[in-house]
Amino acid sequence: MIRILIDSSALFSAFFSERGHSRDLIILALKGEINLVESEYILEEVSHHLEIKAPPFLNIFQIGLENLKLDKVKPTKSQVLAAAKYVAEKDAPIIAAAKKGKVDLLVTLDKKHLLGNPKLEKFTGSAIVTPAAAVASIKAKG
Repeated sequence: MIRILIDSSALFSAFFSERGHSRDLIILALKGEINLVESEYILEEVSHHLEIKAPPFLNIFQIGLENLKLDKVKPTKSQVLAAAKYVAEKDAPIIAAAKKGKVDLLVTLDKKHLLGNPKLEKFTGSAIVTPAAAVASIKAKG
């Protein structure tokens, strides 16, 4: 089964919006059609941003987490430092989590720092794609 890490930008979108490809990925995870890999760093970041920008959605996020089967990974400090050689420091924990979680896809909306970076894909061993591309890839695999 395909392993996916959804970064903070896409995970925020999944719980802030009632529709869209980010939300579709959460639905696929709830149905057990994909394995969702996450790190505490990402979950805390999303929780923090929802609390500040959209407090009513924080409960939806917390309930969603209770119902999702997550494979949680916790990169070590040295793994994060290794990732920081390829990406901005703020994104290094996400990249390290993708590498440690041995994910097939790292899903993000971050066009500036993560998408379209072959060096990051090589480092993580996973494709870095938008939510739309992730959904298309999952549907193509059946």
